Amino acid sequence: MKFGCHLSIKQGYLGAAKQAVAMNAAAFQYFPKNPRSLGVKDFNKEEAAQCKMFCMENDLISVSHSPYPSHLVPHDEQKREKVVDSLLNDLDIAEACGSMGVVVHFGKPLNRVDPLTSYQIMIQMLNDILQHWEGKAKLLIENNAGVPGSMGTTLEELVQVRSLCQYPEKIGFCLDTCHAFASGLWTGDNWQEVLEKGQALGYFEELQVIHLNNSKYPTRLGKDRHAPILGAGFIKEDQFDQLIKTPQLQDIPFILETPKEECPHEREIQLLQEKWGSVE
Repeated sequence: MKFGCHLSIKQGYLGAAKQAVAMNAAAFQYFPKNPRSLGVKDFNKEEAAQCKMFCMENDLISVSHSPYPSHLVPHDEQKREKVVDSLLNDLDIAEACGSMGVVVHFGKPLNRVDPLTSYQIMIQMLNDILQHWEGKAKLLIENNAGVPGSMGTTLEELVQVRSLCQYPEKIGFCLDTCHAFASGLWTGDNWQEVLEKGQALGYFEELQVIHLNNSKYPTRLGKDRHAPILGAGFIKEDQFDQLIKTPQLQDIPFILETPKEECPHEREIQLLQEKWGSVE
């Protein structure tokens, strides 16, 4: 199993990769730039190339996460242009660092009375971004954490958005376990149902990364509050066991976004490796 966590790039992209290896992680996630900015970063390409080489030499997987303001349903034209430029910049950085792709949030509806408009904007956004992108790094759409029925909470939506885009080969998926639990997609007791549905839809064929997070709230409440995996969260150990031992997920990196003040990520990775590291 490939366990890792989100790391800071305070010491650069290469510094984050070296920190991951020091933690005995098999993967890591990073913000390519200021996580609260949609600005375009003039990054150090030489340092990014060193990160890519270091990851290759150490069999280390990396994935980028777009800044918080990035999502695929912008509320006005000015925001749309900024998001397009920012995500292309994120893809450039991810490609230079040898990362598999850039995780991006699904987005929220502009108008709950007319959800179709939001999906149309989202698909046009993806086309506008990906028509200019020729690299190997993919945009990885993450499932939302809303209450049941909210936009971006079902596998059907994710697969359909990808299929309606002009460049589906440039799009993959990121499954967040806390988001899935919050939305009722995965209640903790229905993993086999989720797996069968995902296989039928072709979702798991395009799944590139899993955000491995527990939840501080019960399922179906729509609350996105992360908790340590092996702790007091509402997703129980035997429920994670079913998910992590799924054969279709054996080559996918599991990235922790859990509160490190409650359990340091280095310690949490060690615990995960002790329990599930030998799963094949």
